[in-house]
Amino acid sequence: MSSHVFVDESKERDYLLIASVHVSGELDDLRKLMRGLVLRGQRRVHMKKESDPRRRAIAAAICGAGVTATVYDAGQRYRDELDARAACLRGLVEDAAGQGDTLLVIEQDDSLLDWDRRQLYALAREARLPLLRYEHRRASAEQLLAIPDAIAWCWAKGGHWRSRIQPAVTTVRQV
Repeated sequence: MSSHVFVDESKERDYLLIASVHVSGELDDLRKLMRGLVLRGQRRVHMKKESDPRRRAIAAAICGAGVTATVYDAGQRYRDELDARAACLRGLVEDAAGQGDTLLVIEQDDSLLDWDRRQLYALAREARLPLLRYEHRRASAEQLLAIPDAIAWCWAKGGHWRSRIQPAVTTVRQV
């Protein structure tokens, strides 16, 4: 069975890349769950724009669904955000190389599309991945991108927010 890895970032304090991993058979149920969290008038769940009670409910729903995610933490060890992103993507591709049939779904940032493509191509060659499957999608078009968004927001905030989302985070990789 193939897996899908949904990817988002946080630049709140440190540079973080969050990757939530899901087997293809659970995607429909997860999409239904995330659609159910979208309020009337919203296009999607976006933690930055939610109230604290909603944030608590979203984090609880994600943890309750058994979501697993990896946090790629570049900290502030890099010269700029692109270097930090490159380090995180390297970790992500290395991990994907050991997963078999995997599709990376990365939240689309138009300013990074070409840069990401060049990076992912080079990283796939280095990792000897003959075919790295990835797509850039807008969060409004893919409900499951709300999962790494929520995890990233909670993790970056720290304190009780990090504690709330901790059950979903299986690995933290310093890159």
